[in-house]
Amino acid sequence: MNDYYHLRFDAREYDEAECDILAALLGEVGYESFVVDDKGLSAYVRKEQYSGDTLCDVLKSYPFKGFDVSKELVPGEDWNSEWEKNYFKPIVFENRCCVHSSFHKDYPQVEYDIVIDPRMAFGTGHHATTYQMLERLLDEPLAGKRVLDMGCGTGILAILARMRGASECVAIDVDEWCVKNTEENIALNSVDNIRVVLGDASALAAEKPFDVIIANINRNILLQDLPRYAERLAPGGIVLMSGFYEKDVPLLREAAERLGLAFEDGRERDGWACIKCRRQA
Repeated sequence: MNDYYHLRFDAREYDEAECDILAALLGEVGYESFVVDDKGLSAYVRKEQYSGDTLCDVLKSYPFKGFDVSKELVPGEDWNSEWEKNYFKPIVFENRCCVHSSFHKDYPQVEYDIVIDPRMAFGTGHHATTYQMLERLLDEPLAGKRVLDMGCGTGILAILARMRGASECVAIDVDEWCVKNTEENIALNSVDNIRVVLGDASALAAEKPFDVIIANINRNILLQDLPRYAERLAPGGIVLMSGFYEKDVPLLREAAERLGLAFEDGRERDGWACIKCRRQA
C-alpha cells in the first residue's frame, strides 16, 4: 500500500493557465493526480518519488507569479477518507453513465451505473484524461470486442467496457495496489470477464490480439510502449490514448503513424488530449 504526499499550491495571484502549466511540469517528474480549484492546485506524488530539490527546480523553470506551498503525508490506509472529504463527487455523462462511490447516496439513475471506491488508485472520471476516455467508450461500439485497459488504475474503463458489451477485458497495471483496487471495483460492480494483471507492457507478449486498446498513462510511457500496443492490435482495431497535453498530440500521432496506425481524431479538455488511431483492416 503506497503512501502519498499531498502538495498544496495556493496561488498568490490566481491564474488558471499557470495552475495547468504547473500540473504539466509536475506530471513530467512523477506527480500522478491533480485538482485545480479557484485558489490554486492540489497535487499527489508517491512518498518515495518526492524530492524537494526537484520541486524547487520545477518552480524555477517557469516565471510563475508565485505559490505558497504546503506538504502533507497521506498514508495509504487513509486515502479513502481523504478522497471522500475533498474531491470525489458523483459525475454524470449525458444521463447515460454515472460514476460514484459506495458512500454516495444522491445520484441519478442512468444506463451505466459505475461504483468506484478509489483507495490509493487515481481514476474516478474527474480528471480530464479519464473523463475523455469514458466519453470515448460511450461513443464506441464495443459489443463482442476484446479490450485491453493498459494502466488500469481503479479499473473504471475496463468496467465500463464490459458494461457496454465487450466480450473480454484485460486490465494491466504496474502498481500492486491498483491491481487490488481494480479487483475490488470489479466485485462492487458485479461484472465478469475482466482479467487483472500485475505488470507492464511486456505482459502483452503472451496475449492474443485486441480489438480495442485503452491507454491512459503519460506521454513518455505511451511513446515507449506504443510499439507493443501496435503488435497486439487486431486489423481494424483502435487504440485510444490519453494522459498527455494537447501540445503533445503531434508527437504521439507521428509515433503511431510510423507503426502503421492511422490517426482518426483528437479531442481536448482543459488542455489534456485524447486521440484515436486505427490499424487498417
